[in-house]
Amino acid sequence: MQFLNKTIFPILLVNFIGILGYSIVIPILIFIVTDLGGNGFVYGILGAMYPFFQLIGAPILGKLSDRVGRKKVLIVSQVGTFIAWSLFLLAFMLPELVVWSSSSQFTGTYIMTLPLLLIFVARIFDGFTGGNISVANAYLSDVSTDDDRDKNFGMMGASTSLGFVLGPAVAGLLASTFLGEMLPIILAAIISLIAIVVILTKLPESNPCVVDTGKLGLRSFRRFFQVEHKECYTGEDPEDSNSKTFLDILRLDHIPLLYTIYFLTFLGFSLFYAGLPIYASTLLQWSSVELGVFLAYSSLIMILVQGPLLSKLSGSIPSMTFITVGTLLLSLSFYLLSIPNIMVMYIAITLLSLGNGLMWPSFLSLLSKTGTHQLQGTIQGYGNSMGSFASIFGLVLGGILFESIGVLVFKIGAVIFLCILVLVLWFTIRPNSVQK
Repeated sequence: MQFLNKTIFPILLVNFIGILGYSIVIPILIFIVTDLGGNGFVYGILGAMYPFFQLIGAPILGKLSDRVGRKKVLIVSQVGTFIAWSLFLLAFMLPELVVWSSSSQFTGTYIMTLPLLLIFVARIFDGFTGGNISVANAYLSDVSTDDDRDKNFGMMGASTSLGFVLGPAVAGLLASTFLGEMLPIILAAIISLIAIVVILTKLPESNPCVVDTGKLGLRSFRRFFQVEHKECYTGEDPEDSNSKTFLDILRLDHIPLLYTIYFLTFLGFSLFYAGLPIYASTLLQWSSVELGVFLAYSSLIMILVQGPLLSKLSGSIPSMTFITVGTLLLSLSFYLLSIPNIMVMYIAITLLSLGNGLMWPSFLSLLSKTGTHQLQGTIQGYGNSMGSFASIFGLVLGGILFESIGVLVFKIGAVIFLCILVLVLWFTIRPNSVQK
């Protein structure tokens, strides 16, 4: 494919493998939770555990990647993911002992069992070491130029979508075998191991201000994180990202508004990811296979948009146009999701996929143009934390709201994206805005 840059292929592969492992659990998690005694409330809380601890871990890993290099931090992140999936597998082998139970109008009726509690621990651990997305975006920013930045972030989005195509589809098929939901989790653990190998053997260090010590081996933790700061002449004064607090980053031009858009986007999608599985398994009576096919179809559309389409149009159409049109489509799609009709739902998910495919890669490209090269890990890390904070709130709120107002929760998402559209239009007309 002519639109695929060989320089960024390793990080695209790492991103794809990571998303594939993550997305495998999406269509089966609600069934695992309910089988082990949980309900929609527990599902929302469990979903919030990953972003809550990612909120803590992502800035730490982002700053660390600015100092010691992207490659080492990606390895640490993937090792954490492998341990988390191992704990997840262990949960299937534990007896379903009741730890506590609850029945109230607010939480509904649920039983917290020992396996379910261990799954919470697994998601917590994975979340804390889950800074791979922000570090991967910082890596891509390192190797991109202004000419190919939009195209590269479009390809990153396409690799994400491809992972989301195969993950849910594979999970649905594997969950229907004699091993049930355990087999997709086994595959996720194997995939995380593959990601570690790919990072170690195929991914060169992208941060020019650190030494790539990957060839030195892992004989000691200190040696692995050995840093030798070089003189990096970039035309800018060198900046120490470790000295930059969140308030320091907020003082950068455009960052407050961009972080607000980051937060609201994740909040809207969190309502979708909290409400859709409950909607599918209860009102629609879908199986994990049907939900997997629905999500795979969505991701397939995003692949076509973020890969060939964005690559072809990149440079000829301003990224702000993609962001504006994409946000408008997202608002419309969320409104249509509130209509309980299968045909309308597929129209809605098509519009959602088109909107997300246009908006999000273009927005990440825009964010990567802010600040300096030395601060990209920090900027992306704090941005990831904004998304994590929104996901915590949105996933819990989405689970609670769906129990009380049903599909109307999607109309709330439509309003959120209308608010984002207003912010995008305001950003466009502001003086000195970064719009290329």
